[in-house]
Amino acid sequence: MTDISDQTEPSDQSAPSLFQRSRRSRWLLKGGATAAVLLIVGFAIFQLTSEVRYDDVVLALSATPWLSIVFAVAFTALSFVALTFYDLGALLYVKRKLPYVDVALTAFAAYAVGNTAGFGPLSGGAIRYRAYSRLGVKPEEIAGVIAFVTLAFGLGLASIASLSLLVIAPEIAPLVGLDPAWLRVIAVLVLAGLGGLMIAGRNGRVLHLGRIALRLPDSRTASRQFLISVLDVAASATVLYVLLPEGVMGWPAFLAVYSIAVGLGVLSHVPAGLGVFETVIIAALGQTADVDTVLGALMLYRLIYHVLPLLLAVIFVIGTEARGLYRRPVASSLRRVAGRLTPVLLATLALVLSAMLVFSSVTPTPDENLAFLSDYFPLPVLEGAHFLASLLGLVLVIAARGLARRLDGAWWAALVIASVALLFSLIKAVALIEASLLAFFIISLLATRRIFNRPATFTSEPLTPSWISAMLALSFFAGIVLLFVYRDVEYSNRLWWQFELSAEAPRGLRAVLGLTIFSGAVALWSLMRPAKGFARATPDDALQKAIAIAAGQDMSDANLVRMNDKSLMFSEDGRAFIMYGRQARSWIALFDPIGPRDAWPDLIWQFVEAARSCGCRPVFYQVSPAGLSYYADAGLRAFRLGELALMDLTTFHLKGGKWASLRQTVSRGQRDGLEFEMVEPEGVPQIIDALTAVSDSWLAHHRAKEKGFSLGAFDADYIASQPVAILKVGGQIVAFANILVTDTLAEGSVDLMRFSPDAPKGSMDFLFVSLMESLRDRGFKTFNLGMAPLAGLSERRSSPVWDKIGRTVFEHGERFYNFKGLKAFKSKFHPHWQPRYMAAGGGINPVLALMDATFLIGGGVKGIVRK
Repeated sequence: MTDISDQTEPSDQSAPSLFQRSRRSRWLLKGGATAAVLLIVGFAIFQLTSEVRYDDVVLALSATPWLSIVFAVAFTALSFVALTFYDLGALLYVKRKLPYVDVALTAFAAYAVGNTAGFGPLSGGAIRYRAYSRLGVKPEEIAGVIAFVTLAFGLGLASIASLSLLVIAPEIAPLVGLDPAWLRVIAVLVLAGLGGLMIAGRNGRVLHLGRIALRLPDSRTASRQFLISVLDVAASATVLYVLLPEGVMGWPAFLAVYSIAVGLGVLSHVPAGLGVFETVIIAALGQTADVDTVLGALMLYRLIYHVLPLLLAVIFVIGTEARGLYRRPVASSLRRVAGRLTPVLLATLALVLSAMLVFSSVTPTPDENLAFLSDYFPLPVLEGAHFLASLLGLVLVIAARGLARRLDGAWWAALVIASVALLFSLIKAVALIEASLLAFFIISLLATRRIFNRPATFTSEPLTPSWISAMLALSFFAGIVLLFVYRDVEYSNRLWWQFELSAEAPRGLRAVLGLTIFSGAVALWSLMRPAKGFARATPDDALQKAIAIAAGQDMSDANLVRMNDKSLMFSEDGRAFIMYGRQARSWIALFDPIGPRDAWPDLIWQFVEAARSCGCRPVFYQVSPAGLSYYADAGLRAFRLGELALMDLTTFHLKGGKWASLRQTVSRGQRDGLEFEMVEPEGVPQIIDALTAVSDSWLAHHRAKEKGFSLGAFDADYIASQPVAILKVGGQIVAFANILVTDTLAEGSVDLMRFSPDAPKGSMDFLFVSLMESLRDRGFKTFNLGMAPLAGLSERRSSPVWDKIGRTVFEHGERFYNFKGLKAFKSKFHPHWQPRYMAAGGGINPVLALMDATFLIGGGVKGIVRK
């Protein structure tokens, strides 16, 4: 990156702790809010089911007609077909067209995972990012798709609930304790607001909110998405409705109740809305139906609408991995997406199985099964299998996170856990359905073994707050289920030490205690684990190895490794490397990996795993579009930083009207006596004193200090390692630029570019033109003018918040940095602009990651507020 602007220079390393503390506080507040919701929901469910017994629920479940189940499956299929059109509409909205088969598989998997897991690391957004980035969709476009899908679903849900309330307000009023007239007023206000949005957005108009411009969907798009939302919500509501007893409530009234329950489940941020959705449905229907039948219907609904699509998605992606299907055109198309979805789908299935193992540990075993088992196994074996199976459920949560990241250690752990759990499920209860699902999981793991090829243990990094919340939520709901199932058992201290074949309550009580202790210990270990490790110094032999690799690549900026101010990480085969630095809790890699493209995926993951194993966040700074799918596969999100200006030297000349201004500048420079010369590395030591004088005068004039990391600093050895372009007036050097080149002659670029205060006006333009002509004559194909920060951020209606903020800073941040001036300077050479991104992981706010990168470049915080 060219040092040609007056930039700030941070030097204080301690201030980021303020942001780290704010981030931890945010997680504590979010965790506290989630815990409060869980407590309220748990109390509400316990009170609403006070008259219900577990045996009654089991009987109601078994009494559900098979025809109702068939209808529920059919409406589930209809709902998921409608869901695929959310993504199709979103892609059209961002002006991208992809094959329906790829979009359908991505959308199906995204909703199967989102409905079942429902939290960040395994959300539908994460799946869309992985899949669509593989299909060439830009990160900002994917963000637009995710925002569009989320907004369309939310607005559709609000519209349906409001329209339903207008019709059946008298039926809903007793359930919420409000007058029907007030419910209709609320519905009318919501519909008026939605209608206002449609009118404001007609023909794709722009809605200005302060400095933020929001492009709303046109009326045709909004109407189409509304119809899709109606079909989706109506179909999914009917899945539950056909499972309920007849005459419980009219379908329109139930549609309103269902819409409200789904909305509250989403807003609660509880994984899959577990408990929140059930509480609303039970509260609404408990007065018109037996609660035990409602609970039975809700259990079947969760299995049919949530678990069944997940199982089908797993079967489908595994099918595409079968060698016999590779030669079929449709399967070949699907395989591009399926390989990216398989790890997340199996991780979600692992979460479902972990919940199954946990909840089965607090529900009773049929008496006939216990009698059968007592003939073959002694009581200690039964007790041990029951207790250990529950703990294996929580360990499977940890393994699930590793499966999502394709860790080979997590694959082995999941395989062993599932195999042992399968054995325990047969020993403790002859649980055939449980064993069958575990067997399906084991087969799925074996069929996809080649995908989990990243060498790392699944315990090498701490769990993030989202995963910790999932574990704690499982343990909490296990306690709720225990209280519900054994509400008639009077508590006494003797229960803890009661070991009898028929003593089911003590067995479940001990399981909950084990779950609580284990999940609490894992949570404390993950949250309190300190960051470790450090950016290692680079030995001379490693530096020379990296320089040799860089010389054989097409990326001239890879020569920044010669500064020797960054740590190096090499691929296992030694063909590629990453240069990186550490700032606070961020490991920041500069550029894409340097080396052959086929070495990138493993090296990217190696870096990500190393950073996370030290309790730090991985960040890739100034990466190209070529590597976005690899970063997505490593669980990182890309955020646009700006645009890189590239000149095609094979066609560069100063002929034509668009070059008139530069021709005049060159002519004026020649009249002023400017002379250009390219000095080879061996000749640089002879002029180093003159270059030092120019550099010192430039720094003094701009009141600046040397930077680092993504910029070079004036160091004699570094300057002499590559050619230097100089400008002379009357035989005296008045300006210079060190040139970064590689042996491939594919690209050249400038790092430091400094002038004496008395250099003639226009010397910078003169130097650039002369340098490009010189490199062109030497056979170079491209000249890299460097990046224009925050330039080219999307102004489209689908642009994400990051782009809107960056665009605002670009337009109004001239007092802090010459954003527009730098873009204007580079634009006068009519370059080709290529986007550059920052890829960040660990759920971090990208602004904090960018600040860490800024601190690393400048050396601290002080330069942010003063030069």
